[in-house]
Order: sequence, then structure tokens, then C-alpha cells
Amino acid sequence: MSAPKLQHSDITELIIRGFYQVYNELGYGFLEKVYENAMVIALKESGLTVAQQSPINVFFRGEAIGRYEADLVVNDLVIVELKAARTLSPDHEAQLLNYLKATSYEVGLLLNFGIKAEFKRKVFDNGRKGSLSWIKAK
Repeated sequence: MSAPKLQHSDITELIIRGFYQVYNELGYGFLEKVYENAMVIALKESGLTVAQQSPINVFFRGEAIGRYEADLVVNDLVIVELKAARTLSPDHEAQLLNYLKATSYEVGLLLNFGIKAEFKRKVFDNGRKGSLSWIKAK
């Protein structure tokens, strides 16, 4: 019996592969923007479509109350949040989960170009977002 297939696993596997390629070539110590630009090159070489600094509007009771920018959105299906921190923290994970909550995207990757390469995959199904204002605002 095989394990169930993860949502958008074909895309996330390519993203993670690109992440390790960039990490292995650049190593630790650059600013996040350097890694972001390198990731765009690596992901496009893998045949993926990549948007940088994609706007995420946050709504409350149908009113826009803030705007964030996701580092990368891949194939208009996966949010990628990049970090260049010593290690990932719960705050980093909360940031990605909030991006997923505030949008129709269900899958996100948190990639850290820290002392050691690390990543987290997060999923927030749209079915669980029923009361969020972005659904009504669209």
C-alpha cells in the first residue's frame, strides 16, 4: 500500500530540489534577496513559473486592512517564503500559515538558508477557511 500523494507534491519536490541546489552553490550568509533571485533562476530552469513579491491583501470583515508580499508564488499554486536566519522559528511558520489563511493558496513552503538548510511544508485547506473574508471579497 503506497502513501497518499501530497497536494502539489510534483511542484514542491522541484522547489525543494532547487532550494538545495541554491544552498549548495551559495552556502550560508547572504541576504534573503540574493537567495530569492537565485531561487527564481533555479526554479525557472526546472520549468516552473515564478512570481516574485506577489501581493497578499489581508481582509477583515470584507475590508482590506493590510498588504504583505509573498517572496515567491510558484505555478500560481504554492507560496514560498524564504528566510536567511540561523534557524526557523515558530514566528516564521506562523507567517506562512497566515499567508495561506489570507489567500486561496493551500500549500506553502518555508525555506531557510541558515547555518544548515531547512524547510517546512504547510497546508491549509480552503475548506477550513470558510469564514475568512477573502472568500467573500473575491
